[in-house]
Amino acid sequence: MRRYSVWRPIMLIAVALLTNSLVTNLAGVFGMTPESASSLGVVAMIIAGLITYNRMMKSRRK
Repeated sequence: MRRYSVWRPIMLIAVALLTNSLVTNLAGVFGMTPESASSLGVVAMIIAGLITYNRMMKSRRK
């Protein structure tokens, strides 16, 4: 395991969880039902995780 960074997976998890929380709360404030807001939060969490992962890997390849 050469050059393994502990911070990359931690940052990826933190970004995903914070995005889920933020989107769920904002959707609730705008009047969505809790179930729909939670589903939207999960979708946003997956998208944010993929974007964060791609950006981390792009900088690593160079």
